[in-house]
Amino acid sequence: MHTIIRSLLLAGAVLLAGGAARAQSGGKITISGYVRDAATGENLIGVAVVSPATGEGAATNTYGFYSLTLSAPTDSVRLLASYLGYERSRWATVATANASHNFRLRTISSELGEVKIVGNRGTEERIERSTRMSTINVPIAQIKNLPKLFGETDVLKVLQLLPGVQSGGEGQSGLYVRGGSPDQNLILLDGTPVYNAAHLFGFFSVFNADALNNVELIKGGFPARYGGRLSSVLDISMKEGNMQKFHGEGAVGIVAAKITLEGPIKKDTASFLISARRTYLDILAQPFIKSQLSAEGGAGSVGYFFHDLNAKLNWKLSGRDRLYLSGYTGYDKFYARFRDKDKNSSDYSRAEANLGWGNLTAGLRWNRVVNDKLFMNTHFSYSKYQFEVGQENEQRYTDNRGQPRTDKYSLRYFSNIRDLSLKTDFDYAPSPDHYIRFGGQYILHSFRPGALQEKGNFGDVDGQTKLGTQTLASEVGLYAEDDYRLTERLKVNGGLRLNGFLVRGTFYPSIEPRLAARFLLTEQWALKASYARTSQFVHLLVNSGIGLPTDLWVPSTPVIRPQLAQQFSLGAARTINFKEEDYELSFETYYKPMRNLIEYREGASFLGTVDSQWEDKVTSGKGWAYGGELFLQKKTGRTTGWIGYSLAWSKRRFPDLNQGRIFPYKYDRRHDVSVVVSHHFSPTFTLSATWVYGTGNATTLSQGRFLLGGGQEYDDYGDRNSFRMQAYHRFDLDLSKTKKKKWGEIVNSFSIYNAYSRRNPYYLYYQRGYTDYQGNVQEKPTYRQVSLFPIIPSFSKAFKF
Repeated sequence: MHTIIRSLLLAGAVLLAGGAARAQSGGKITISGYVRDAATGENLIGVAVVSPATGEGAATNTYGFYSLTLSAPTDSVRLLASYLGYERSRWATVATANASHNFRLRTISSELGEVKIVGNRGTEERIERSTRMSTINVPIAQIKNLPKLFGETDVLKVLQLLPGVQSGGEGQSGLYVRGGSPDQNLILLDGTPVYNAAHLFGFFSVFNADALNNVELIKGGFPARYGGRLSSVLDISMKEGNMQKFHGEGAVGIVAAKITLEGPIKKDTASFLISARRTYLDILAQPFIKSQLSAEGGAGSVGYFFHDLNAKLNWKLSGRDRLYLSGYTGYDKFYARFRDKDKNSSDYSRAEANLGWGNLTAGLRWNRVVNDKLFMNTHFSYSKYQFEVGQENEQRYTDNRGQPRTDKYSLRYFSNIRDLSLKTDFDYAPSPDHYIRFGGQYILHSFRPGALQEKGNFGDVDGQTKLGTQTLASEVGLYAEDDYRLTERLKVNGGLRLNGFLVRGTFYPSIEPRLAARFLLTEQWALKASYARTSQFVHLLVNSGIGLPTDLWVPSTPVIRPQLAQQFSLGAARTINFKEEDYELSFETYYKPMRNLIEYREGASFLGTVDSQWEDKVTSGKGWAYGGELFLQKKTGRTTGWIGYSLAWSKRRFPDLNQGRIFPYKYDRRHDVSVVVSHHFSPTFTLSATWVYGTGNATTLSQGRFLLGGGQEYDDYGDRNSFRMQAYHRFDLDLSKTKKKKWGEIVNSFSIYNAYSRRNPYYLYYQRGYTDYQGNVQEKPTYRQVSLFPIIPSFSKAFKF
């Protein structure tokens, strides 16, 4: 292992030295700096900065920094910065040595009588010229325009409309990417992992779109800088806070309200952002619940709510240094409280039940421009996810000796995972032909798969028990990658990642080569290919039941090995120009074998899972996912949107399940279609629509029922997941009208979810048949379908000031 690390560091040093030598030869100069929004000071990601004279260019990184090395001009340097939705910005100077320049881009005015958002053809990196594949950015503005369930903008539901991405079921916000499971998605919020991204039993995600700046989904061809998951990377960046003036926005919908405030602490030096969201269904329902309980002679309350809070501080220490402090907390809670009489009564009883789960993340990030070509980001982060369920009972009475007694009993079950992480990344741009990234990360994991805390006070007997231990594990990663243009037609991104995981005295190493290549067949068509080997040291034990967040995060152990996968991708891409507007077209095929996947054994669940008992309840197996995806996207003009289609297979094989035979994964869907359209009739009037279709989920049903001795029944379930539910399809609409005010604007949105009220399957249940006394069958036994959402209209009111 030490030899491998030394080899990787030596290779990185050679890359840096070679790049530096090339950069210093030939009389070249480097221009570097940041690109920011002129109105807010927000860093802009992926902005193209080019020299029109030479055609050389660079793009801003995740933190808005660019570095462009050019041949020394005889008179002046001219640069052009362009970004979708922003006006172009030009800069010229006489430069004979390295220089720095920060661009400030202005958004294209929405006050125009005609809406025509145009791209800057020839300046941005077109899809056929990028080495990256299986990567999609969805603009936040577009996410907010699309139809909403219960008036809530949801980032994950929009991502489910992309090819290769599926939802778990009706209304669910989980992501199943290219045959993978939810735990195989690395979800990063400002670089910090989020382990559970669901609210309201999976119907909403934890991400408040008002607090976000950028959303990027990577489905394959993973760059070496990402590790620890098999199926996808969802990299979400929060806004940094307006450095110019105080600004606010918010919305009120059917189930929740939210508000975001941002502004300068010191103009052009420090800023803040705070964003909050909360449901209020529990508040609205309380009067009705209390009235019902009062009518029955008791008192109490029943409710459910969730909340989110995002916060961020941005401090410009100097022209080269910037410090960020960001955090997120979100929690879901269901509660039920009952009592039969007033608490001062001599005979009195009460009962409480609680179910809760939530995330807590915090990150401290330091950006430094080391020199004109080298950028450093150091990130220290903390992440925690916890699930807990509990109950408490109290009874006051008089015993048979006439003495007052009080019995109390409480039970609490909880599971959590906590991470402490330190990561440093370097971006090095020695020339337009090379973009080198390298760095390392250390993570200290703390797992508590299940802990049971029980307290009792029964008459004269006191008791207290607590079960559950903590497992510590260390994960380390080193990487280096280079985006290298070999010729005008051939460009590659090659990298290597080294991962290691230490738990209970067992060390698991992993060597992960990554390679992506683009070859221009013509000026319009590009052939792309990628390969990635990935490992995952954490597992999610998923219950077969629906709705409850009782899934447990567990580590690899000496008994349970890490998950491993390889992904091979091959595709083609081009930009089509039709009537002066650009359309991006891509087609990709992929094959992904996976090993060491885990599932519960037959009949096992999270109940009673404490200490290391979970290892006895699971079994390991293999998986395969393969298919093809077609994606046509239009990003500019009055009408924007995309059409996506996926043809996919996903299979599993476990020695202890289904008698060792191969079976389809629960979310194996042969066909997936999505159509997304948003049309601007005017700067203030937008109509959006989505239509989705998917093959029905696979499930296991009884194929026969037999009566055994003693009145016992036996079900023959046959092969696992051998039955298909009905196909899923749905049509949604959203109509948004913006009203300008002196203090800002108001956006009224009317959405219709499931416009033609399709009864999509949520789950199936068995209904017994009925036989009369003469033995005649009056009603045959059958399975019945439960549908969740009919047509649902909703209204929301958003505002900005």
